[in-house]
Amino acid sequence: MAEGIATAGAKVILVGRSQEKAESRIRKIESAGGQAEFRACDVGSRSSISQLAESLFASHGKVDVLVNGAGVNSATPFLEIEDEELDRIFDVNFKAVFRTCQVFGAKMVEADKPASIINVGSMSGVIPLSRVFTYSATKAAVHNLSKNLAREWAPSGIRVNTLVPGFFPAEQNRKILSEERVAQIMGHTPMKRFGNSDELVGATLLLASAAGSFMTGTETIVDGGYASMTI
Repeated sequence: MAEGIATAGAKVILVGRSQEKAESRIRKIESAGGQAEFRACDVGSRSSISQLAESLFASHGKVDVLVNGAGVNSATPFLEIEDEELDRIFDVNFKAVFRTCQVFGAKMVEADKPASIINVGSMSGVIPLSRVFTYSATKAAVHNLSKNLAREWAPSGIRVNTLVPGFFPAEQNRKILSEERVAQIMGHTPMKRFGNSDELVGATLLLASAAGSFMTGTETIVDGGYASMTI
């Protein structure tokens, strides 16, 4: 997503806790002709998010697009989920999005310029998915938050949408992709394959740019047909 936005002409700020992880992504973006830099931030900390926002608005004057993509997952059976795990997943998947939208949203409203917030949701936040109870609940909360903010900030020209990926194998979900589960997913996906990361770029650019200027409060699904299939 970051590479797609960068190669379309945006200056991208990669935000995270590890500069080492960001460096490889920055090199890839720059080799494709884009611009990117890294800023350290712990999205679990309101003060860290506030410092980031202050720094970015001071150095760039505005933030046109905010993408909230941090996420963690767990396959713990429902009756075995402990409060510590519940709190940890809610803090990363929902509270971090809430805090970031609140901090950056206040500055976007104050700047009085068109802006786009893209919150990364999940098909499990739309259609219940087995074995990821807490993850699904947090993503459903992100979807609801996005719609509420879309309604709240539309008069200010700030669009808020949820990008909803289907099955895109990533670091946090590979551990629950057994052979049996892969077969179940393929049986529910008309395209009979997983998504490739670059297939999120088109939807990202639509939601980020003037091409999607009348889109807000949407759940933009990129899932190979998963949501359209029952049995």
